[in-house]
Amino acid sequence: MTQLRSDLALISEWIQPKSHVLDLGCGDGVLLKHLRDTRQVTGYGLEINETHIENCIASGVNVIHFDLDDLNKGLCDFLHSSFDYVVMTQALQTIRRPDLLLLEMLRVGGQGIVTFPNFGHWTCRVSLGLRGIMPISPSLPDEWYDTENIHLCTIRDFERLCDDLGIEITRRAVVDPDHRTRLLMHIAPNIFGEIAIYQIQKGD
Repeated sequence: MTQLRSDLALISEWIQPKSHVLDLGCGDGVLLKHLRDTRQVTGYGLEINETHIENCIASGVNVIHFDLDDLNKGLCDFLHSSFDYVVMTQALQTIRRPDLLLLEMLRVGGQGIVTFPNFGHWTCRVSLGLRGIMPISPSLPDEWYDTENIHLCTIRDFERLCDDLGIEITRRAVVDPDHRTRLLMHIAPNIFGEIAIYQIQKGD
């Protein structure tokens, strides 16, 4: 069995067996394949890259060609509460309207799981504050001019957005690029956490 990327391994532990999952920007379908094979999970992946779609099909993963940035369409192909979980890994910062997509995730799914690089990490602050240039790091590896990231945010930004949208955060993990957690990340997550992983649901 293929070794699962460590962040996806953590996410898979948060998903209950025999759940129904929608994976937004599913890539080559490795998470859905792992969930299917180890936790009897069913579901679909949405992906725009044709090579990734071919890989999903080869792995027997249900995949739909889909542009998450189609603001006029949203996730309207899916009924309210048609999934137990909607997952989006390392894509929030690439979406034109992440606020609208978060609401759509929680319209079609009971729980949402989101991961993104934390722009508030101390190395980003040093790069901007002392060097005056956009940061490059393991979690933000591209130059400013060729990155897919258009809405970089911090852990605090995301939590404020959830509060504004009436979204409840039910679980959070803050990790490094190898997806290990350390004491300082618990003490000051917005400074020492490089990647944030959240589980969310509609607020009361």
